[in-house]
Amino acid sequence: MNNKLIVVVLDGLRYEAAREYMGYMEHLVEQGKISCHRVKSELPSLSRPLYEVLLTGTPVTKNGITANHIVRPSHEESVFHLAVAANLRTAAVAYHWVSELYNSAPFDPLADRHQHNVMKPIQHGSFYFEDHYPDSHVFADAVYLRSAYDPHFLYIHSMNIDDAGHRYGGESKEYELSVRNADGLLATVLPIWMEQGYKIMITADHGMNANGYHGGITPSERDVPLYTFGVDVLSSEKEEEMLPQLRMAPLMCHCLGLDPSAAMSKEGLPPLVQKQSHDKVEEPLPLV
Repeated sequence: MNNKLIVVVLDGLRYEAAREYMGYMEHLVEQGKISCHRVKSELPSLSRPLYEVLLTGTPVTKNGITANHIVRPSHEESVFHLAVAANLRTAAVAYHWVSELYNSAPFDPLADRHQHNVMKPIQHGSFYFEDHYPDSHVFADAVYLRSAYDPHFLYIHSMNIDDAGHRYGGESKEYELSVRNADGLLATVLPIWMEQGYKIMITADHGMNANGYHGGITPSERDVPLYTFGVDVLSSEKEEEMLPQLRMAPLMCHCLGLDPSAAMSKEGLPPLVQKQSHDKVEEPLPLV
C-alpha cells in the first residue's frame, strides 16, 4: 500500500478564487487527473482554530482552540501524533502557530525556526513567523525536507494569499495575483510529486471576504476548495456536494493507512475510512 501523503494548505484561499484563478489546477481537473470539491470550514473561520480542525478533526467546542490568541499545545491527537505512533515519518513547513499546536509553545524564533526531533509529532519542521514569508520559499523548504527526510506525511502551509487578502481585500488584484502565483508554484512541484506516487490534498483553512476579513459565516469566508490526487474514497462523490471540514483529518488518516483517532468526526465517512488496517512500515530515518 502507498501510504505517503502531501497536504498543502493555502491559507485564506476561498473556493471561488481557486476555481477562477488557478489555471493549472483547473487544467488537471479538466483532464481528469485530480478532483476538486467544495469544503465548508468550521466556525469560527479563523486560522489557528482551523489549523486544529484540519489536523485533529475536532470542533472548537471539543479542542478548546477557540480563537487566534489561544497559544498552547493541542490537547488532541493530531494526524502528526497518529503517524508517529504508527512509525511513520512526519515533516512540515508551516506558520509558527502549527509548531505551537503540535511541538512546543510559545514559539521562539531563534530556537524553533528549524526543528529535527524524531520524538516530536512534527519530526522535521521548518517554521516561519512573518505572514509575508514568500510562498516560493515555503515550497523550496518543503522540497528540501521531502528529499532529505523522505516523510510519509508532509504538511505544507503558505500565508501569502491570506496576507494579500488582509492588506487589500479578497476581491483585489493583489489577492488574485497571490492565488495565481500559488498556482504557478503548484505547477512546478505537483508533476514531480504525482510521478513519485504521492497522494495529495490541497485545501485552505478559510476564505476571505471583499473587505479583507474572515471569521464569520458568509460563504466567502467559509467555502474553500479541496483538490485531491489519489484519494480514492472521494471518487464516487459529486464535486458540487459540500464536504464538512471535520472530514479532512480522517481523510488524511485514510491516505496514510491509519485509523482515525476516537475523537475525530466519522460523520458521513464510508466504512473504508472508519476502519483501516495497518501495513508494516519501515523504521524512521536517523537524523543527519
